Amino acid sequence: MNKAEFITAAGFAISLLFHMTQTEVCPPSCNCKSLGETKGLQIDCSSRKLKEVPALPVNAKRLYLQNNSLTTVPPGALDSLLSVEEVKLFDNPWNCDCHILYLKFWLEDVSEPSLANIRCATPAPVRMKPLKQLTGNELGTCKKTLPIKCLEFFWRDLILIAAAIVTFILVAWALKFSKKVVFQINLRRYTTRGPLLWRHTSKNHKLH
Repeated sequence: MNKAEFITAAGFAISLLFHMTQTEVCPPSCNCKSLGETKGLQIDCSSRKLKEVPALPVNAKRLYLQNNSLTTVPPGALDSLLSVEEVKLFDNPWNCDCHILYLKFWLEDVSEPSLANIRCATPAPVRMKPLKQLTGNELGTCKKTLPIKCLEFFWRDLILIAAAIVTFILVAWALKFSKKVVFQINLRRYTTRGPLLWRHTSKNHKLH
């Protein structure tokens, strides 16, 4: 493999690693449809009896998760959906304790209408109440719940960053090694041709 081919292969490897850090595959339990010029996807996971939110494509524009068996959303599970514009989460048996705070805050930033349509199923004191109207006292308290849950996503991102750094170091080392090999080959050629040239010159002098 020559230098140009090696650089091309290394670039491909880095590009592949970059794309692996982002979820772009449609969940098997959902139906995904391209929205064309908007360069996004409509992710329809409604009426699938889902108990957990699946890994979602980062380019989701419309997200439909209504009419499932969702009770909560883990902290950080929706943070990668930076371009989402429409969300439907109604008709789920939401458990409105302190663990639902992440979803409540996320919807306040992304989709107020969707938050207004979510009603609690449990616990009994808040049953059928809109999540949007619940106060901190009604939701209860969870000491250090969000930071502990977020550690899972922190370690995942840390591993991906470390993998990218290791890949970069390996590529840099390989390029440096290839330059060294080329230099040694050229040096050997020069040292081999040098004595031959000197002998040829000496022979010519003797003939003259």
